Amino acid sequence: MGVDVGGSYVKVVLMAYDHYLGDHKLLDKQTEKIRKRNPKDVVVEAVDMILSRNQLNYDQHIAYLASTGEGEMVDKKTGHFYSMTSHARGGIFFAPEAKTVVDMGGLYVRAIKVDSRGKVLDYKMTGQCASGSGQFIENISRYLGLAIEEVGEMSLKADNPEVPSGICAVLAETDVINLVSKGLSTPNIVKGINISIAQRVIKLMSSLRAESPVALVGGMGMNVGMIQAIEELSNESKKNSLVFVSHPEAIYSGAIGAALWGGFRYYKLKEKNAALVLQAV
Repeated sequence: MGVDVGGSYVKVVLMAYDHYLGDHKLLDKQTEKIRKRNPKDVVVEAVDMILSRNQLNYDQHIAYLASTGEGEMVDKKTGHFYSMTSHARGGIFFAPEAKTVVDMGGLYVRAIKVDSRGKVLDYKMTGQCASGSGQFIENISRYLGLAIEEVGEMSLKADNPEVPSGICAVLAETDVINLVSKGLSTPNIVKGINISIAQRVIKLMSSLRAESPVALVGGMGMNVGMIQAIEELSNESKKNSLVFVSHPEAIYSGAIGAALWGGFRYYKLKEKNAALVLQAV
Protein backbone atom coordinates (compact mmCIF):
# COMPACT_ATOMS: atom_id res chain seq x y z
CA MET A 1 0.00 0.00 0.00
CA GLY A 2 1.07 3.59 -0.60
CA VAL A 3 -0.09 6.57 1.47
CA ASP A 4 0.49 10.15 0.33
CA VAL A 5 -0.36 12.75 2.99
CA GLY A 6 -0.62 16.20 1.41
CA GLY A 7 -1.68 19.60 2.68
CA SER A 8 -5.37 19.08 1.86
CA TYR A 9 -5.86 15.43 0.93
CA VAL A 10 -4.80 11.95 1.96
CA LYS A 11 -4.37 9.55 -0.98
CA VAL A 12 -4.10 5.79 -0.46
CA VAL A 13 -3.58 3.03 -3.04
CA LEU A 14 -3.52 -0.75 -2.95
CA MET A 15 -1.21 -2.34 -5.49
CA ALA A 16 -0.14 -5.77 -6.70
CA TYR A 17 3.63 -5.78 -7.16
CA ASP A 18 5.50 -8.41 -9.20
CA HIS A 19 9.19 -7.72 -8.77
CA TYR A 20 10.45 -10.20 -11.36
CA LEU A 21 7.93 -9.68 -14.17
CA GLY A 22 7.57 -5.95 -13.55
CA ASP A 23 3.79 -6.38 -13.75
CA HIS A 24 2.47 -3.83 -11.26
CA LYS A 25 -1.27 -3.15 -11.01
CA LEU A 26 -3.36 -0.54 -9.25
CA LEU A 27 -6.06 -2.53 -7.46
CA ASP A 28 -7.89 0.12 -5.45
CA LYS A 29 -7.62 3.77 -4.39
CA GLN A 30 -9.10 6.19 -1.90
CA THR A 31 -8.95 9.97 -1.52
CA GLU A 32 -10.03 11.72 1.67
CA LYS A 33 -10.11 15.49 2.22
CA ILE A 34 -8.50 16.36 5.54
CA ARG A 35 -10.56 19.48 6.26
CA LYS A 36 -10.18 20.27 9.99
CA ARG A 37 -9.62 16.67 11.07
CA ASN A 38 -6.46 15.14 12.48
CA PRO A 39 -4.52 13.84 9.43
CA LYS A 40 -3.56 10.70 11.38
CA ASP A 41 -7.23 9.83 11.81
CA VAL A 42 -7.89 10.48 8.12
CA VAL A 43 -5.04 8.12 7.15
CA VAL A 44 -6.41 5.34 9.38
CA GLU A 45 -9.90 5.85 7.95
CA ALA A 46 -8.72 5.72 4.32
CA VAL A 47 -6.52 2.65 4.86
CA ASP A 48 -9.30 0.82 6.71
CA MET A 49 -11.78 1.62 3.93
CA ILE A 50 -9.56 -0.01 1.30
CA LEU A 51 -8.82 -3.05 3.49
CA SER A 52 -12.50 -3.54 4.27
CA ARG A 53 -13.57 -3.06 0.65
CA ASN A 54 -11.12 -5.74 -0.49
CA GLN A 55 -11.70 -8.04 2.51
CA LEU A 56 -8.03 -7.86 3.51
CA ASN A 57 -6.30 -8.07 6.88
CA TYR A 58 -3.42 -5.62 7.26
CA ASP A 59 -1.05 -8.00 9.10
CA GLN A 60 -1.81 -10.98 6.88
CA HIS A 61 -2.08 -9.45 3.42
CA ILE A 62 -0.06 -6.21 3.24
CA ALA A 63 3.63 -6.86 2.54
CA TYR A 64 4.71 -3.22 2.80
CA LEU A 65 3.01 0.08 3.62
CA ALA A 66 4.98 2.99 2.21
CA SER A 67 4.34 6.62 3.11
CA THR A 68 5.26 9.84 1.34
CA GLY A 69 4.51 13.50 1.95
CA GLU A 70 3.84 14.10 5.65
CA GLY A 71 4.98 10.60 6.61
CA GLU A 72 4.91 11.21 10.36
CA MET A 73 1.11 11.10 10.04
CA VAL A 74 1.23 7.39 9.08
CA ASP A 75 1.74 5.31 12.21
CA LYS A 76 1.73 1.84 10.62
CA LYS A 77 4.17 2.59 7.81
CA THR A 78 6.91 0.09 7.00
CA GLY A 79 9.05 2.77 5.35
CA HIS A 80 8.97 6.35 4.08
CA PHE A 81 9.99 7.79 0.69
CA TYR A 82 10.78 11.38 -0.24
CA SER A 83 7.89 13.01 -2.05
CA MET A 84 9.84 13.91 -5.19
CA THR A 85 11.11 10.32 -5.52
CA SER A 86 7.59 8.98 -5.15
CA HIS A 87 6.00 11.32 -7.69
CA ALA A 88 8.78 10.61 -10.19
CA ARG A 89 8.11 6.87 -9.96
CA GLY A 90 4.36 7.42 -10.08
CA GLY A 91 4.77 9.51 -13.23
CA ILE A 92 6.61 6.64 -14.93
CA PHE A 93 3.82 4.27 -13.87
CA PHE A 94 1.29 6.44 -15.72
CA ALA A 95 3.58 7.25 -18.66
CA PRO A 96 6.45 4.72 -19.00
CA GLU A 97 7.96 6.69 -21.90
CA ALA A 98 8.15 9.99 -19.96
CA LYS A 99 11.51 11.74 -19.66
CA THR A 100 10.17 14.55 -17.47
CA VAL A 101 7.59 14.43 -14.68
CA VAL A 102 5.88 17.62 -13.47
CA ASP A 103 4.34 17.25 -10.02
CA MET A 104 1.70 19.95 -9.66
CA GLY A 105 0.72 19.71 -6.03
CA GLY A 106 -1.17 21.66 -3.43
CA LEU A 107 1.81 23.65 -2.17
CA TYR A 108 4.29 23.89 -5.06
CA VAL A 109 5.24 22.61 -8.51
CA ARG A 110 8.28 20.42 -9.28
CA ALA A 111 9.72 19.59 -12.69
CA ILE A 112 11.76 16.38 -12.53
CA LYS A 113 13.99 14.72 -15.12
CA VAL A 114 13.76 10.93 -14.79
CA ASP A 115 15.20 7.77 -16.30
CA SER A 116 13.17 4.75 -17.41
CA ARG A 117 13.00 3.43 -13.82
CA GLY A 118 11.67 6.70 -12.41
CA LYS A 119 14.99 7.64 -10.80
CA VAL A 120 15.42 11.41 -10.30
CA LEU A 121 18.20 12.80 -12.52
CA ASP A 122 17.62 16.52 -11.98
CA TYR A 123 14.86 18.83 -10.81
CA LYS A 124 13.64 22.40 -10.40
CA MET A 125 10.84 23.59 -8.14
CA THR A 126 8.83 26.71 -7.42
CA GLY A 127 9.16 28.67 -4.20
CA GLN A 128 6.65 28.70 -1.40
CA CYS A 129 4.30 31.30 -2.94
CA ALA A 130 0.82 29.80 -2.90
CA SER A 131 -0.33 31.55 -6.09
CA GLY A 132 1.53 28.93 -8.13
CA SER A 133 -0.11 25.97 -6.43
CA GLY A 134 -3.20 23.82 -6.31
CA GLN A 135 -4.11 25.32 -2.94
CA PHE A 136 -4.46 28.73 -4.58
CA ILE A 137 -6.84 27.31 -7.20
CA GLU A 138 -8.86 25.66 -4.45
CA ASN A 139 -9.12 28.94 -2.53
CA ILE A 140 -10.18 30.89 -5.63
CA SER A 141 -12.70 28.25 -6.70
CA ARG A 142 -14.30 28.49 -3.26
CA TYR A 143 -14.54 32.28 -3.64
CA LEU A 144 -16.14 31.84 -7.07
CA GLY A 145 -18.63 29.30 -5.72
CA LEU A 146 -17.18 26.37 -7.67
CA ALA A 147 -16.36 22.85 -6.56
CA ILE A 148 -12.71 22.06 -7.25
CA GLU A 149 -13.87 19.35 -9.69
CA GLU A 150 -15.65 22.00 -11.79
CA VAL A 151 -12.65 24.28 -12.33
CA GLY A 152 -11.11 22.40 -15.26
CA GLU A 153 -14.23 22.18 -17.41
CA MET A 154 -15.17 25.77 -16.55
CA SER A 155 -11.80 26.96 -17.86
CA LEU A 156 -12.45 25.31 -21.24
CA LYS A 157 -15.47 27.60 -21.75
CA ALA A 158 -13.38 30.79 -21.64
CA ASP A 159 -13.35 33.09 -24.69
CA ASN A 160 -11.40 36.11 -23.39
CA PRO A 161 -9.38 35.26 -20.26
CA GLU A 162 -7.59 37.90 -18.20
CA VAL A 163 -4.47 36.82 -16.32
CA PRO A 164 -4.11 38.07 -12.70
CA SER A 165 -1.08 40.31 -12.33
CA GLY A 166 -0.40 39.55 -8.66
CA ILE A 167 2.79 37.59 -8.02
CA CYS A 168 1.94 36.43 -4.50
CA ALA A 169 -1.28 34.72 -3.44
CA VAL A 170 -2.65 37.73 -1.56
CA LEU A 171 -2.21 40.11 -4.50
CA ALA A 172 -3.50 37.54 -6.99
CA GLU A 173 -6.63 36.98 -4.91
CA THR A 174 -7.16 40.75 -4.84
CA ASP A 175 -6.87 40.76 -8.64
CA VAL A 176 -9.53 38.05 -8.87
CA ILE A 177 -11.89 40.03 -6.62
CA ASN A 178 -11.41 43.04 -8.88
CA LEU A 179 -12.09 40.93 -11.98
CA VAL A 180 -15.35 39.73 -10.46
CA SER A 181 -16.39 43.31 -9.65
CA LYS A 182 -15.60 44.28 -13.27
CA GLY A 183 -18.10 41.67 -14.44
CA LEU A 184 -15.60 39.27 -16.05
CA SER A 185 -17.19 35.86 -16.56
CA THR A 186 -16.24 32.95 -14.30
CA PRO A 187 -14.77 30.87 -17.18
CA ASN A 188 -12.50 33.77 -18.19
CA ILE A 189 -11.37 34.31 -14.60
CA VAL A 190 -10.61 30.62 -14.11
CA LYS A 191 -8.78 30.36 -17.43
CA GLY A 192 -6.71 33.42 -16.48
CA ILE A 193 -5.69 31.75 -13.21
CA ASN A 194 -4.75 28.56 -15.05
CA ILE A 195 -2.65 30.57 -17.52
CA SER A 196 -0.93 32.36 -14.65
CA ILE A 197 0.13 29.06 -13.04
CA ALA A 198 0.90 27.50 -16.43
CA GLN A 199 3.38 30.33 -17.10
CA ARG A 200 5.27 29.30 -13.97
CA VAL A 201 5.22 25.66 -15.02
CA ILE A 202 6.60 26.49 -18.47
CA LYS A 203 9.31 28.68 -16.94
CA LEU A 204 10.24 25.87 -14.58
CA MET A 205 10.50 23.33 -17.41
CA SER A 206 12.55 25.74 -19.50
CA SER A 207 14.98 26.18 -16.59
CA LEU A 208 15.28 22.40 -16.30
CA ARG A 209 15.56 21.97 -20.07
CA ALA A 210 12.74 19.46 -19.90
CA GLU A 211 12.45 16.74 -22.51
CA SER A 212 9.34 15.15 -24.02
CA PRO A 213 7.20 13.33 -23.22
CA VAL A 214 6.25 15.20 -20.05
CA ALA A 215 3.97 13.46 -17.55
CA LEU A 216 1.71 15.89 -15.65
CA VAL A 217 0.90 14.45 -12.22
CA GLY A 218 -0.39 15.57 -8.84
CA GLY A 219 -3.79 17.09 -8.10
CA MET A 220 -3.55 19.78 -10.81
CA GLY A 221 -2.66 17.04 -13.30
CA MET A 222 -6.39 16.21 -13.39
CA ASN A 223 -7.39 19.80 -14.16
CA VAL A 224 -8.14 19.71 -17.91
CA GLY A 225 -8.14 23.51 -18.03
CA MET A 226 -4.64 23.62 -16.56
CA ILE A 227 -3.42 21.00 -19.03
CA GLN A 228 -4.89 23.01 -21.89
CA ALA A 229 -3.19 26.21 -20.67
CA ILE A 230 0.20 24.47 -20.37
CA GLU A 231 -0.11 22.94 -23.84
CA GLU A 232 -1.12 26.26 -25.40
CA LEU A 233 1.80 28.12 -23.84
CA SER A 234 4.22 25.37 -24.82
CA ASN A 235 2.98 25.40 -28.42
CA GLU A 236 3.59 29.15 -28.59
CA SER A 237 7.29 28.46 -28.02
CA LYS A 238 8.68 27.14 -31.30
CA LYS A 239 12.06 26.45 -29.69
CA ASN A 240 10.74 24.42 -26.79
CA SER A 241 7.37 22.92 -27.73
CA LEU A 242 6.79 19.81 -25.63
CA VAL A 243 4.49 16.79 -25.73
CA PHE A 244 2.44 16.30 -22.55
CA VAL A 245 0.83 13.18 -21.12
CA SER A 246 -1.88 13.34 -18.44
CA HIS A 247 -3.92 10.72 -16.60
CA PRO A 248 -7.35 10.89 -14.92
CA GLU A 249 -5.86 9.39 -11.73
CA ALA A 250 -2.86 11.76 -11.62
CA ILE A 251 -3.58 12.75 -8.01
CA TYR A 252 -2.44 9.27 -6.92
CA SER A 253 1.06 9.57 -8.42
CA GLY A 254 2.75 10.05 -5.03
CA ALA A 255 0.94 7.18 -3.34
CA ILE A 256 1.56 4.89 -6.32
CA GLY A 257 5.24 5.81 -6.47
CA ALA A 258 5.63 5.17 -2.74
CA ALA A 259 3.93 1.77 -3.06
CA LEU A 260 6.18 0.79 -5.98
CA TRP A 261 9.38 1.84 -4.20
CA GLY A 262 8.08 0.00 -1.14
CA GLY A 263 7.61 -3.15 -3.20
CA PHE A 264 11.11 -2.78 -4.63
CA ARG A 265 12.62 -2.37 -1.15
CA TYR A 266 10.62 -5.33 0.18
CA TYR A 267 12.01 -7.70 -2.46
CA LYS A 268 15.56 -6.37 -2.13
CA LEU A 269 15.49 -6.99 1.62
CA LYS A 270 14.00 -10.42 1.01
CA GLU A 271 16.81 -11.31 -1.42
CA LYS A 272 19.44 -9.96 0.98
CA ASN A 273 18.08 -12.04 3.86
CA ALA A 274 17.95 -15.15 1.66
CA ALA A 275 21.60 -14.62 0.70
CA LEU A 276 22.59 -14.30 4.38
CA VAL A 277 20.80 -17.56 5.18
CA LEU A 278 22.69 -19.34 2.38
CA GLN A 279 26.00 -17.95 3.64
CA ALA A 280 25.20 -19.19 7.13
CA VAL A 281 24.45 -22.69 5.78
